[in-house]
Amino acid sequence: MGKTPEINTDSIKSILKQNRKQIKLGLAMCAHCSLCAESCFLFVSKDNDPEYMPSYKFINSIGRLYKKKGKVSKQALEEMRDLVFEKCVLCTRCYCPFGIDIPSLITLGRSVCRTHGLFREYDR
Repeated sequence: MGKTPEINTDSIKSILKQNRKQIKLGLAMCAHCSLCAESCFLFVSKDNDPEYMPSYKFINSIGRLYKKKGKVSKQALEEMRDLVFEKCVLCTRCYCPFGIDIPSLITLGRSVCRTHGLFREYDR
């Protein structure tokens, strides 16, 4: 399936390039230990659904974009929107014992979504 014309991969690549070190460090440092999960009230309130785990949210949003070098479909960005807006309130309570700044990585995912007109459900 080809790339949708609505996707501006240059803007995505620019965000990824500007934040490359932080993204790369976060992906490399994440030990998938799940210790960040208990600091997320949404994870706890959603019966420990892994999709609400802070590490899952950043790895499957900005992390996935980074690994794909910004080449994504509109559907992939819509799925990312659901992760970074609907499954995260950006309360900044997530705690990583390895020092990964998860809220700033999720904020990058939100920035990418906003550049493509993808917002929270109640902002649409």
